Amino acid sequence: MIATLNTLAGSHGVGRTDLIEDRVLGLKARENYEHPAATVLLAAHRDLEKLVLTRAELKFKSMVDSQWSELAYFGLVDEPLYQDLNAFIDRTQERVCGTVKLRLQKGSVSIMARTSPYALYSKELVSFDSETIDQKDAEGFSKYHGFQSRVYKRFVEKNE
Repeated sequence: MIATLNTLAGSHGVGRTDLIEDRVLGLKARENYEHPAATVLLAAHRDLEKLVLTRAELKFKSMVDSQWSELAYFGLVDEPLYQDLNAFIDRTQERVCGTVKLRLQKGSVSIMARTSPYALYSKELVSFDSETIDQKDAEGFSKYHGFQSRVYKRFVEKNE
């Protein structure tokens, strides 16, 4: 699959990176990479994660991914935190599966569709029709969402 994706995505100019990198010793270096298969697979995987992981999991995972990458880049794979991060990642990935349809064009990967048996997305629930969600339930939320910000704004306007 990787060889096929490298050829296919590479022919569309997908997965080329030219960057200035800060190396461990403090040197800046210009790096050029070609990674068409990795770019496609990571795009599809991230999209599946968005479909099946909760908002809180996704937010925390972005921090975990950043820390994991730094430890791996610096070669600190014996650091206990590295194993801890792997445990979190492994747990979140247990339900990341499904199908993603992609378009490769002019150096980019576009997500066209996705499905998963663990999808948290529900077309029926987000339609806001009168049968699945009672829109009156939003009144209380709307009233109190941002409440502290409005109190602060009144305080500032009063004391100007």
